[in-house]
Amino acid sequence: MNGQNNKDWLFAARAGLIMTLRGMGMRDTSTLAAIEKTPREAFIPSALHQHAYDNVSLPISHGQTISQPFIVALMTASLELTGRERVLEIGTGSGYQASVLSHLCRRVYTIERIRPLLVEAERRFKMLKLMNITSRLGDGQFGWPEAAPFDRVIVTCGASEIPLHLLAQIKDDGIMIVPVDSPGGHQKLKKVTWNEDRSAPVVKDMIDVRFVPLLSDVVEDKD
Repeated sequence: MNGQNNKDWLFAARAGLIMTLRGMGMRDTSTLAAIEKTPREAFIPSALHQHAYDNVSLPISHGQTISQPFIVALMTASLELTGRERVLEIGTGSGYQASVLSHLCRRVYTIERIRPLLVEAERRFKMLKLMNITSRLGDGQFGWPEAAPFDRVIVTCGASEIPLHLLAQIKDDGIMIVPVDSPGGHQKLKKVTWNEDRSAPVVKDMIDVRFVPLLSDVVEDKD
């Protein structure tokens, strides 16, 4: 495929994905615009480029995945971003979700526990000239306390229970989107906020999902 044909294919494939997301009920135009301007092919292995705009999750390195575009869109829209927010992301992975968020908020803080993934994600942020993403290697279960409080938190790996350490780092009117284990080996995507006096979380169940688990070990190797 020559350069022009490849550009034409990418344009058509991106447009097709946006039509698919609309057909699945995604109506948030800001989220759709951010997904449309984020080149998903830049975040996956070259051997999978022909599937870049399929509405499926895809494998990346170190046993991780890049999420299904509909799930990315749903989680992003559920954050109710206005452009002024500081967002904490747990699980940088390929960097795709952080890149989408970067078009919709003031600053993204993203934590990854696997150094080679983080290095590649940072390379992509630089290549795409995304200047409002701050990233670091670490155990995401404890969040980023020195940068807290955040307006929003998004967790892109499955937690065994609602992570209260992270919930404590959002503002009174903040929102956390997180997949949480459910009975029977399933996960439920949840939208979590505080009640009026921050004495208890308010939890809204969304849809069933499947994410890699939220782990605490930091991986330094470059293999």
